[in-house]
Amino acid sequence: MENFQYHNPTKLFFGKGQLEALKNEIPLYGKRVLVLYGGGSIKRNGLYDRVMSLLKEIDAFTVELNGVEPNPRLTTVNKGIHLIKENELDFILAIGGGSVIDCAKAIAAGSHYEGDVWDLVTKKAPVTSALPIGTVLTLVATGSEMNGGSVITNWEAQDKRAFGSIHTFPKFSVLDPELTFSVPRDQTVYGIVDIMSHVLEQYFHASTNAPLQERMGEAILRTVIEVSPKLVDDLENYAYREVMMLNGTFALNGTLSMGVKTDWATHMIEHAVSAVHDIPHGGGLAILFPHWMAYVAKQKPEKVAQLGIRVFDIDSKGKMDNEVAKETIDALRSFWNSIGAPATLSDYKIDDKELELMSERAMVAETIGGYIPLKKEDVKEILRNAL
Repeated sequence: MENFQYHNPTKLFFGKGQLEALKNEIPLYGKRVLVLYGGGSIKRNGLYDRVMSLLKEIDAFTVELNGVEPNPRLTTVNKGIHLIKENELDFILAIGGGSVIDCAKAIAAGSHYEGDVWDLVTKKAPVTSALPIGTVLTLVATGSEMNGGSVITNWEAQDKRAFGSIHTFPKFSVLDPELTFSVPRDQTVYGIVDIMSHVLEQYFHASTNAPLQERMGEAILRTVIEVSPKLVDDLENYAYREVMMLNGTFALNGTLSMGVKTDWATHMIEHAVSAVHDIPHGGGLAILFPHWMAYVAKQKPEKVAQLGIRVFDIDSKGKMDNEVAKETIDALRSFWNSIGAPATLSDYKIDDKELELMSERAMVAETIGGYIPLKKEDVKEILRNAL
């Protein structure tokens, strides 16, 4: 285990009726609020009216920015920064899933930076402060409601990058499972894949002696696997939504990564794919993760085998690690396919024409990944296998 420091400053309000917390929490930081959201779903389901009514009760001055994309774009971030500065706003309320929250974090950091916000996203400049953020979660997937991470797409440059800072942790997040009832089946499936992928990125680490972190990750995976088939067939079941919501938060709030050198190569590869083709993040991960796992298992099958034994209950008696690893990969792929996740890049009409570009975009450093560092040719092979 590595030495580590851990601090998570986000306050959670979890359960039914927690939206009322907005009235007490927002005034702690300011009453000039940028209300940020995506499409029209929060207006159709009544959430928008409920939030705006609460903001009116505290005499908040509000400016709205809607239309945040599923892969939030730099152009939208810049619109938000402009609105913050033009209206002298002092707080951001993000209503939505990870995309909206990620966009809010970039706006928050960029509004305190005099240069191009893309400098912060690409880590050419550090985030030293940010506008305070609160969130109302409506889609379970990214864990962005309780971490400082953000992923932004520069569509014009066909580049998608992740950045993060202690300054961009939400001050508070409202997590009411009832607010996720309207999420359709396909988006629910993408969220499930994203949650599991977050665990796997931390499970496949390059450290030793971290049994607690691994067991916690296994517990999340087993719980998600147990609940997912029930949830996708009963989308308005509070009990299933509640369990999935908490799993999504704990999959990426820093708990599993304490004291370990995590991987994240698959996320970097998927970011490259969706930067070029704008596909759903969870769909890309469902396609790529089994192929990443198969590629690294050629060198280090033991952790893949461990995952299969502990999470998928694979019988390892009389088998070599590489045999168990193959069964594990098959089990993961079969599970994701069983709930409706895509299996190949061709499902999104992606062929080999842009393998070179996608491989190049994935390489945010000379090598990516912690479990087994990958070079560009390794990434290209994984992408080719995923076609």
